[in-house]
This record gives sequence, C-alpha cells and structure tokens, in this order.
Amino acid sequence: MKSIQDYYQINENIATSGQPTPEQFPWIKDAGYRVIVNLAMSCSTNALANEGAIVTDLGLVYIQIPVVWENPTLDDVKLFFQTMRAFQERKVWVHCAKNMRVSCFIYFWQKYVLRLSEAEARYPMNQIWQPTGVWQQLIECGSSLELLA
Repeated sequence: MKSIQDYYQINENIATSGQPTPEQFPWIKDAGYRVIVNLAMSCSTNALANEGAIVTDLGLVYIQIPVVWENPTLDDVKLFFQTMRAFQERKVWVHCAKNMRVSCFIYFWQKYVLRLSEAEARYPMNQIWQPTGVWQQLIECGSSLELLA
C-alpha cells in the first residue's frame, strides 16, 4: 500500500491516498476495502476515465463526489459525511488526485464526527499540505458542520 501515491492509514476502516493506478485497485481490494470514494474531478491530474468500471468490475462500491478544486463547498462536505455514514460498517478508501481534497474532508470527519482533538483531526492534512485560499476559507466555515455530526 505504501507505493500508492500519498497513502495514509486513518484508522482500521479508513485509508486515503492520491490517485491509485488501475493495477493498485486489486491491492486495495485484497486489503479488505469494499468502498472507493473519489473526490477528484474527472479532469483532475492522473484521473482514470474508466475508474468506475475498474472498481466495480472488482466487486467494489464506487462513489464519486466531484469536488471542484477552485470551489470546494460545505455541501460537498455534507455529501461526503452522508457517504461515509452510509458505509461506516465497511472499509472505505477515499482518494483524489493528490490527497489534498481528501485530507481536508477527512479533517472535518475526524473533528466533527469522530470528535478527535484539533491536532489529531489534522492528520494527515498537516503532513500533506497547509490549506490556503478557498480551502482555508472552507476550514474556517466548517464549524457549522458540528450541527451535522
């Protein structure tokens, strides 16, 4: 798994990464993951045009929540929360192009749903990047997500 771009194990049921290659999805399945959530756009760096088919042909669930890099919204985060709740009994692999979108959304999940401390919730976001611009604004607006937890 460590060869998958920007791979991070969040807990026993959640892992995150940048874009896996077609050859890496069987490894993800063999590790017990049953749901793939893709937060990247179809036109994102290294996006796989047939990712949904690759994943579902392996018998896995595939969900794409296309988050616009220049305009992430709290509605995107809310949809992510709904998706994660729907599959909370399964192992879920969440990815985007470079694990930047994902790390921000996982921060929200860990802070507002799992109720981790601020420092714990920022893993792996702080290891990957320091959000700026619209992403920092999204984080600052995120306190309203507490109502959804």
